[in-house]
Amino acid sequence: MAIDYPWFKSYDKGVPHTLEPYPAVTFLDVVEDAAKQKPGHPFLFFKGNTVTYGEMVRLFNVFAAALQANGVKKGDRVAILLPNCPQGFIASFGAWKAGAIPVPLNPVYTEYELEHVLKECSAEVAVVLTPFYATVKKIQERTSLRLVIAVNIKEYLPSFLALMFTLLKEKKEGHRIKLTQNDVYLADLMLKHAGHAAPVNKPLPGDVALLLFSGGTTGVPKGVILTHKCLIAEAWQLKVWNDSVLTEWDDVVMMIMPLFHVYGFAGVMGTSIMGHNPLAVVPNPRDRDDLVKTIKTVRPAYFPAVPTLFIALLEHPAVKAGKVDFKSMKLCVASAAPLLPETKRRFEELTGGKLIEGYGMTEVTAAITLGPVEGKWTPGSAGVPLPDVILRIVDVETGEKDMPAGQEGEIIAQCPQMMQGYWNRPEATADMIRSGWLHTGDVGYLNDEGCLFITSRKKELIKPGGFQVWPREVEEVISMHPKVSEVGVAGIPDPYQVEAVKAWVVLRQGETATAEEIQLHCREKLTAYKVPKHVEFRAELPKTLVGKILKRVLVEEELAKQKAAAKP
Repeated sequence: MAIDYPWFKSYDKGVPHTLEPYPAVTFLDVVEDAAKQKPGHPFLFFKGNTVTYGEMVRLFNVFAAALQANGVKKGDRVAILLPNCPQGFIASFGAWKAGAIPVPLNPVYTEYELEHVLKECSAEVAVVLTPFYATVKKIQERTSLRLVIAVNIKEYLPSFLALMFTLLKEKKEGHRIKLTQNDVYLADLMLKHAGHAAPVNKPLPGDVALLLFSGGTTGVPKGVILTHKCLIAEAWQLKVWNDSVLTEWDDVVMMIMPLFHVYGFAGVMGTSIMGHNPLAVVPNPRDRDDLVKTIKTVRPAYFPAVPTLFIALLEHPAVKAGKVDFKSMKLCVASAAPLLPETKRRFEELTGGKLIEGYGMTEVTAAITLGPVEGKWTPGSAGVPLPDVILRIVDVETGEKDMPAGQEGEIIAQCPQMMQGYWNRPEATADMIRSGWLHTGDVGYLNDEGCLFITSRKKELIKPGGFQVWPREVEEVISMHPKVSEVGVAGIPDPYQVEAVKAWVVLRQGETATAEEIQLHCREKLTAYKVPKHVEFRAELPKTLVGKILKRVLVEEELAKQKAAAKP
């Protein structure tokens, strides 16, 4: 007999409690089937260019043939270091068609970060945007890479934009490069293999589909193993959840979140694929003017983003002046960081649509809770569990005893989109998944109606602007500075990022340094969002009796300072 979970009371009309059995297909199957039905239908829009379903299938078949000709076998990893662009989709789907496993990586990783993840996944092939080619080459000999495929962003720009890019930006912004003898441009590779038959290594639902790097509840980035079944389960849940609002084939989905983030790959792209909805692909959402221009042009119906982006759009001069119409947006989703009630109110007023909040993580293939699309919003809540997702709140110390409604504990989950584990890290996998339950490391509670509230983190993960920063990684980099004796890193409240990275530093005796000096040192080894926004120097750091730094005390002191500063 099925259990009548309390969150079912909050489901919108027509949303079933279970979606079992899930379609026994892969994203590759869904796209190929759509191409047979409507080959001329838009798969994606990119800077004024359109790639149809039929064209996308042709392109990824060619890339799959090229990979196979270059020795890529079933199960091999293909690293992809690209912003959102057509080539990222070609590389991912082509890797699947060749039987390989795509590994989307942040293209702005430093040498230090990139070397770690490439060694971790043992990728032999990398697809890299031209400005980041030099970084890959510097560390290549210390990795398993044997082939680097360079991508020029202009390949899928409309003719006029491509010409302007060539004349004004290509050389100036580092896109014009010289390849070493064994490497190749993607465009040349595609041309060479255009007439070749695609491989027959199509994956099965149970095969590994994706490696995405996450720290879980610890500070070392690990490859999260997601199967094709995971991706389908997540995407199918989202489709059913959104069905009352989104129209299949027609409504445009805005692709702001990058493919190297589970929110982008599984959540946004998955929603688009399962509903056959065109993707409006945004390569650089930090270019707010271009983002606003794209919104005006493609008029998206579905707009998933992080809370900081909603805030940034609300503050954009053209938006504040009423020069941009956001009324096409039927449904917006905020995830990866807490959504402020005022942001929700203002954005819903601007769009006339609904802004709902979700909660998830890489280890569960993006979202496991969402607010109802049409039902009542519960302020402060991250929504309710999606169909076939079961949540428990257990005591933090043992992870076993169930807590009653309204009482805090660690959030643990069971769901069909749960990761298979961490790549080559059985001990970390066993720590994360115990007796079939995934231990999130987040602390919260469920109310009587099954709404989830996130209150804190059992571990130390920081989420500036929705990105993931592990304090240990930042601490290790800062501790390399010759003037630093001790360091503690934690997240503190921030009005824009929601949570900002702060470092408390103790210098070696007799040394002096500035915050800018520490930040500059970090920028040499860390991606920009990991660099501490705040650096505070101290004579000593609070510690336990056994010498462990009490970051909780540091954060509490920071909160007290912020509260005092806010008083009139």
